[in-house]
Amino acid sequence: MGDIVIKTAKRICCVLLALAACQAGASVVPQDVVSGIPHQALFSVDFDGRNAVAVGAGGEILASADGGKSWQPEAAPSRLSLLGVTVQGSQRIAVGIMGQILRKDGSSAWKAVDSGTQERLFAVSMNAAGQAVAVGSFGTLLVSEDAGRSWSARSPDWNSYFQGFAETLGDGFSPHLYAVRVDEAGHILVAGEMNTILRSDDQGRSWTLLHRGDLSPDGRASIFAMDIGADGEGYAVGQLGLVLKTRDGGASWARVAADTKANLLGVAVGRSGKVTVTAMRELLLSSDGGASWQKVGTLDVKTGWYAAAATAPDSGEAYAVGHSGRIIRFAP
Repeated sequence: MGDIVIKTAKRICCVLLALAACQAGASVVPQDVVSGIPHQALFSVDFDGRNAVAVGAGGEILASADGGKSWQPEAAPSRLSLLGVTVQGSQRIAVGIMGQILRKDGSSAWKAVDSGTQERLFAVSMNAAGQAVAVGSFGTLLVSEDAGRSWSARSPDWNSYFQGFAETLGDGFSPHLYAVRVDEAGHILVAGEMNTILRSDDQGRSWTLLHRGDLSPDGRASIFAMDIGADGEGYAVGQLGLVLKTRDGGASWARVAADTKANLLGVAVGRSGKVTVTAMRELLLSSDGGASWQKVGTLDVKTGWYAAAATAPDSGEAYAVGHSGRIIRFAP
């Protein structure tokens, strides 16, 4: 009888320890950094060293010079919403609705730059050499070789990538492009509707299709964000819980299970296999390179949205921006 009691007690202890571990895993609570008001919204954030910029609705611009610990507003020359931002040293570029492009160099004011388009621009990326790419609606793709001072259209021949889809997608289909990355070697990756990912190695003059979906619901899902670490490991995320992973700097991609059907809006690659994914009413964390995912269960996350994420290089902390002008951070 005594042995039975001891064995039963051991089983109960094991169950309680397992439950405690689960609860501990579910208790990740982000730290509030900036809290705005309900009508505010931040859509993008980017870091370069200790410098960071976040942009959003109504032309809002917030800047940090201490690795994201504190943020100060900066004046924009327009009240048009800004949807994407990139930072390289003292140079910053922001893009938004109606083809808006703003740039700032050092302590100078933000200034509008002629983009040559009225299409909505969703994202922008720039490398240290000043090569920049902005992407937007209906396949819009702009390239700058002078840190955003001037821009040229370099859109691919979209018909060549979507032959056979015309009956469903319509003639002349051009996918919305939501994500872009320019690495230090000048390689360009763009991503958007239909699981589409393209690469250019010649400043956008020619393109190679790396990934494309099909006409199934999952295959038609849009990719909304993309991030790749210095080691070549990265992720692209999007509609219906879409998570794609690359181990070779974006040359190839494979689907990763994330146990969600949420619209995933942002992704940030951190240190030692850490990944942060923002979404509508969800926020996912991985500490093992996407092999498993943990959902952040705070009320703020469950009732709101975070549009973008970025990792602060110095601290390794992940920052997310979104509803109500909020900025939150997670420990590395």
